[in-house]
Amino acid sequence: MKFGEIRVADAEGAILAHSQRMGRRTLKKGLTLSADDIADLAQGGIESVMAARLEAGDISEDQAAEQIAKSVTGAHVSTSAAVTGRVNLYAEVRGLVVVDCDRLDRVNQIDEAITVAAVTPFELVEAKQTIATIKIIPFAVAGAITDAASDLARGKPGNESLIRVVPLAQQRFGLVQTRLSGTKESVLDKTAAVTAARLESLGSRISAEVRCDHRIENVAAAIADMRTQNMDIVLISGASAITDRRDVIPAAIADAGGRVDHFGMPVDPGNLILMGHVDDMPIVGLPGCARSPKFNGFDWVLRRLAARLPVDSADIMTMGAGGLLIDIPTRPMPRSDIDQEIAPAGKPSIAAIILAAGQSRRMGRVNKLLAKIGGQPMVNRVVDAVLASKSAAVYVVVGHEGDAVRGALADRNVRFVENPNFETGLSASLKCGIASLPDDIDGAVICLGDMPQVTAAEIDRLIDAFSPLEGRAICLPTYGGKRGNPVLWAKRFFSEMKDIEGDVGARHLIGVHDKYVTEVEMAGEGVLVDIDTPQALADAKA
Repeated sequence: MKFGEIRVADAEGAILAHSQRMGRRTLKKGLTLSADDIADLAQGGIESVMAARLEAGDISEDQAAEQIAKSVTGAHVSTSAAVTGRVNLYAEVRGLVVVDCDRLDRVNQIDEAITVAAVTPFELVEAKQTIATIKIIPFAVAGAITDAASDLARGKPGNESLIRVVPLAQQRFGLVQTRLSGTKESVLDKTAAVTAARLESLGSRISAEVRCDHRIENVAAAIADMRTQNMDIVLISGASAITDRRDVIPAAIADAGGRVDHFGMPVDPGNLILMGHVDDMPIVGLPGCARSPKFNGFDWVLRRLAARLPVDSADIMTMGAGGLLIDIPTRPMPRSDIDQEIAPAGKPSIAAIILAAGQSRRMGRVNKLLAKIGGQPMVNRVVDAVLASKSAAVYVVVGHEGDAVRGALADRNVRFVENPNFETGLSASLKCGIASLPDDIDGAVICLGDMPQVTAAEIDRLIDAFSPLEGRAICLPTYGGKRGNPVLWAKRFFSEMKDIEGDVGARHLIGVHDKYVTEVEMAGEGVLVDIDTPQALADAKA
């Protein structure tokens, strides 16, 4: 790839490296300059720009990111579409993220242009949470480099995927608690409650509990009892901490016909943990900190066991980096309110609002939304496209001939919002739609009921591009350099939308918040076509 300053007269087809503002128009970073763009730049008095040109064998940043993402992604992981050279990976289920760290490091060492970042290995994540991101640094990268990174990420036949999510498994846990002469039952009760809460948070439960004296023969008998009850895993909480491999609990495991696999852990709190098994039943001798609900080294082991992942000596011995948990807060420092509002963590939840309350004044007596195109009402075509997209919920704002619109959509899974002031114009419908959204929505794509050529794929491209954390908080479609609809807005702009008056939408806010705008180029002109005249309707029917 060639990169540098280029005369505007020679820049057609080059990729713009820095945004350029000319009067009311802004050419965004990453735009492939067209002849019209060149003319606008020249008219604006700009003689040269910093830009990039692809060379033979180069592929674009988006293509490279998508190719590597396919090679990296494993079970229970989904990906976003590539935008500005970035693909995000999301967990499809609640579980543990498993990362081949050695292979990940080697992929990142292929070339500085290619970066793959993942969450901490074995982190417990929720469904839809972001777990990794692939980012291509320049605008393009050599295809040979991308192929090398993809091959390495894919690994050899039989290898597990580089990044995967292992779901938690519902399992039967047995709990053994021992007593000494001064042990209070209330202490054992509390330990049982704390342990039960831990297991329930991981989708499992205590299926059996035994309390016995802190003696080898008693603990061995309790282990044998758990074995006959077909427990998947046994946890042993001793009245006294384990101090040696020959102490009561490890000796009891041996007497029950089992074996001690590992004693000790480079994690604090959690040092005095013991791992063993009888036949195929894992046994964990709990460290004293397991009586506390605070996060400790036992939680690291328990999470893996809850996902049926093996935990051997090598696994435990490599937990030292990051293993000092005493002074680590359980939650990250909160960001500012604004940052939290515009930067959802993980896969965003995007609602769709379809504005379908207008009077269609330019259509005469015809309600254009109910006019049939391709055998079904226009509004149905719009709603069906939105329902087929990644939108989390669909809200249809009705007003003019509201009952008829509801009837046309009676079998669609949408939520209707009444606009009693539909005569006052578009802003009233917009405000009604925004007011109806739940608090857990991260943004909303505002769709017009008279744009039946917009597709589900085009709406999905807007949702995939949405990333307030990276400055993409307003996503709008373009075709041939012209801006269209629908527009996706982050939640932080809702309050300003509620102040709009008259028969206008929120377009003026795009100019006010230009730094948050991302243009997403579409393959078809449907994002520019609204049906607002009898001739336009006739053309659409044709």
